[in-house]
Amino acid sequence: MKAIKVMATINEEGQITLDRPIITDKNSRVEVIVLIPEAEEINEDDRYKEEIIADFRQAWQEAMTGQTIPVAQLWEGIDNV
Repeated sequence: MKAIKVMATINEEGQITLDRPIITDKNSRVEVIVLIPEAEEINEDDRYKEEIIADFRQAWQEAMTGQTIPVAQLWEGIDNV
């Protein structure tokens, strides 16, 4: 058996939504083990990592949908800061 670790969210109906797709054979049966951290186990580093991941996902989505600007445009006016 192969193990894949991925974070997920449990909604109000108790359903799990994975943070990212799992790349594997489609239509496979899987065994799911849910580890729920105790409140004191969640620290600031984890929250910071989650924010970074969320920002990256948004940036990746924007890049994949063509919502970008040229790098040269990013530098315009930087000398005035």
